[in-house]
Amino acid sequence: MSDFLNRMKSAAKADKKTIVLPEGEDPRTIEAAKKVMEEGIANLIILGDPAQIDVEDVQVIDPKASDKHEEYAQKFAELRAKKGVTIEQARQQMDDATYFGTMMVKMGDADGLVSGACHSTANTLRPALQILKTAPGTKLVSAFFIMCTDKSEFGEDGTLLFADCGLNIDPTADELSEIAIASAASWKSFMHDEPKIAMLSFSTMGSAKGEVPEKVQQAKELLSEKAPELAADGDLQLDAALVPTVAKLKAPESKVAGSANILLFPDLEAGNIGYKLVQRFAGADAYGPLLQGIAKPVNDLSRGCSADDIVGVVAITSVQAQQMAK
Repeated sequence: MSDFLNRMKSAAKADKKTIVLPEGEDPRTIEAAKKVMEEGIANLIILGDPAQIDVEDVQVIDPKASDKHEEYAQKFAELRAKKGVTIEQARQQMDDATYFGTMMVKMGDADGLVSGACHSTANTLRPALQILKTAPGTKLVSAFFIMCTDKSEFGEDGTLLFADCGLNIDPTADELSEIAIASAASWKSFMHDEPKIAMLSFSTMGSAKGEVPEKVQQAKELLSEKAPELAADGDLQLDAALVPTVAKLKAPESKVAGSANILLFPDLEAGNIGYKLVQRFAGADAYGPLLQGIAKPVNDLSRGCSADDIVGVVAITSVQAQQMAK
C-alpha cells in the first residue's frame, strides 16, 4: 500500500498543529483522538460534554459553557451583519459545535477542523463559508479524495487524487477548470510528482459525442488558457488515463494519458461512484472529502468513516495548516 499516510503523519508530527473535532458525541471521534494522541500527530480539542469524554491530554470544551462563547457570538454577528444576523441569533448559533469549532479556527484558537462523521457535508461546509470564507483568488470551493491503493503502477506509487467527489453536483466547464487548478495545487502540497490531470469522460479525444465529452473538452481549453503550465488532457476515458498500453492506442499524442495522477470527474455522480468503487472493490484507503478553496483548513468526513480514517484526515489537515502558515 502507498506510504502516503505515513508521510502525512511524519510531517504532522514535525510541526504539531491544533485540530478541533466538534463531534465529541461520536465514539469514532473518541477512538481516533486516542490514536492521534498516542502517535503524537497533533494537538486536539474535542467539543462536547467533558463528563462524557475522557481522552488523556486533550482539551474538551462544551461550547455552551465556554468562556469564549460570547466573544465568538459577537464576532459571528459582526461577520454576518449584512445578512441580518442579530447578536441573539449569533449566540444561539455558537451553541452548535461545528459553528463554534469553525469560529475557533477563525479566531486562531485552533489551526484546523475535521468534522462529518455524523453530519452532512453541508453541515461542515456552511459554517466554513460563512465564517472563514474562500481563500484569496478562489472562485469555487471543491472537494477531493486522496486514494491510496496497492497498485504502485498508478499515480505516485499507488496514490491518486480524485476530484470533485463530494461537493459540486454538475460543474460547468469553467467550474471544472477551476477544480482542476485547485486539485493541482492540493497535489503539489502533498506529493513529490508534478500533477498530471486526466479530465475524464466516456470518450477519448472526441471518440464519442455528447454533452459530457463536449463539456470536458471545453474545460480543457479553459484550463489551458488559465494555467498553461499544468499538464492536463481531456476528454479521456479512465483506461486511457491510467494504462500506458491503452493510452498509446487511444491518445498517442497525449503527455498525460497513461500516467495521470489526478482524475477529474465530469460530475459528482461519476466521482462519488468512482471513489467508492475503488475503495470497496480494490480495498483502497480513501481520505476525504477534503475541501479546497477555504481560507483555512476545514475537512469533511464520510459518514461511513472509521476511526482510522479520522486519524488520517487529522494528519492531512495538520499538513494543510502547515502549508497555509508558510
